[in-house]
Amino acid sequence: MSFISSCGRIALRQFPARASTSMAIAAALLVAGCATGPRAVGPGAGTPETPFTTANQPPAVPSNTPEQEALKARVALQDRLYRVAAPLLVNNPELCKNNARKLLGFTAKNKYSYTSEYVDAAERSFGLGDRLHIMAVLAGSGAAQAGLKPGDVLVAVDDKPMPQGPNAERLAAAILGPLVNTRASVKLTVIRDGVPQTPMVPLTMACAFIIELGNADNVNAYGDGHRLMITRGMLGFARSDTELAYVIAREMAHSALGHPARLRMSATLGGIIDSLIRVHPDLSTMPGMAGVKPFPQDVDAAADTLSLYMLARAGYDIDGAPRFWQKLATQYPATVLTGYTAIHPATAYRLGVMERIVPEVKAKKAANARLAP
Repeated sequence: MSFISSCGRIALRQFPARASTSMAIAAALLVAGCATGPRAVGPGAGTPETPFTTANQPPAVPSNTPEQEALKARVALQDRLYRVAAPLLVNNPELCKNNARKLLGFTAKNKYSYTSEYVDAAERSFGLGDRLHIMAVLAGSGAAQAGLKPGDVLVAVDDKPMPQGPNAERLAAAILGPLVNTRASVKLTVIRDGVPQTPMVPLTMACAFIIELGNADNVNAYGDGHRLMITRGMLGFARSDTELAYVIAREMAHSALGHPARLRMSATLGGIIDSLIRVHPDLSTMPGMAGVKPFPQDVDAAADTLSLYMLARAGYDIDGAPRFWQKLATQYPATVLTGYTAIHPATAYRLGVMERIVPEVKAKKAANARLAP
């Protein structure tokens, strides 16, 4: 159960839960994905400590299994996606048009939210069992306002017991979905440090895109109109959170503007996302551009324009956007068929549009005018 996407078909789905749960859960909660260890989502989220040894000590014997290490590595990437996407999702429901929904603003998982090979790792690493645990809280959401915290155990909603066990996410979505659609707030019962608490959680109007982590090293990002996928390679290329925000916002803009459907590529892009969310994707089925046609320059320019407004509304610095996209096109030109520029080749045209739109957005912001194209 999640607030950004959900673990059945999600990007973060490198550890898919069950494919049929994702869309329902995304509608009920908010930002997303396969589970992470309990932690806050938003500015200031911490990073894992680095273990060390001294010259007088023999190297420590790793106590984690390979599955635990793999899970923790992906959790770190997922956490970064959540943290960066959160302000874009919460601050742009007006610009997301038909993709805005009321959401709770947290992720909740149990050990069965993972595929069978990672169930033990989830239990050992994060203490997950049969009950749903809150894993992350979206900064600025109703869940954050109500004081929910990572690690809270989700016990009941409106005094009705929450499901447990292998199908807990699916069943929880069925309970929460109707409530989210008809309420302004929802009463939850959680256990924190052994003590029951009953917060009223205001629902958050936000962009309800599912944010996915792609299990591939090519530097790319995809969106099928409902889900957005950022590959592991793109996460590595985007050195700062602001740079990553440029990528997420642009894919949000393409989906908000209906470009995948307009270009008749929703199925193709959705197929790529379905493939790359797997633990072991078959990359041999995705040669070159994997059937994706280059986006026309006017379509790309429209997404650039909307994304700059989205970024400004979310509080991100937009001055560096043209430099970032120029750097990406230089290092991964259109001749790199698995890269982002091959799908979005009109770099010069796009940069010209951005150089015009950036001052426009900043002027509106300085005048406290409505930030919208």
